[in-house]
Amino acid sequence: MSLVHTALADLDHEMANTRKMLERIPEAHLDFTPHEKSWPLRKLANHLTDFGMWGEVTITTSELDLAQPMPPHTIPTTAAGFVAVFDERLARFRKALATVTDEQLMETWTLRMGAHVIMAEPKLAVLRTTVISHMIHHRAQLTLYYRLLGVPVPGLYGPSADEQ
Repeated sequence: MSLVHTALADLDHEMANTRKMLERIPEAHLDFTPHEKSWPLRKLANHLTDFGMWGEVTITTSELDLAQPMPPHTIPTTAAGFVAVFDERLARFRKALATVTDEQLMETWTLRMGAHVIMAEPKLAVLRTTVISHMIHHRAQLTLYYRLLGVPVPGLYGPSADEQ
């Protein structure tokens, strides 16, 4: 099995789990934060929609300079809006990933802030850590928000306590 096929299988599983979480965004609680240092639920949910975009950027470029302005976008205000943005970005990511070769996945991708290099790793490693694992981390944070708000948590790796 090629690296691309392995990456696609992993991607599909984790992205489906993230989509389940976004489908349950409690629209009445978008400003909720569980702690003063935590992001509002709206910002956390919006960040979860970003990972398809970051995956596409990783595949289609050799670097990203965070010192450059990012394109503006509107933050959704409904669960359906978050899901729509997520689905659109995921479709572009999957399309890019499906066309890449194993050799291209081993090319170095660099994240920088101007002249300061934050990281430089093979694209495959970036996809696993900075895209997928990073998304899982924030998705886990969202499960805590849901628990505190009384929103049923979907099963992600088997049934959740709310599904039993």
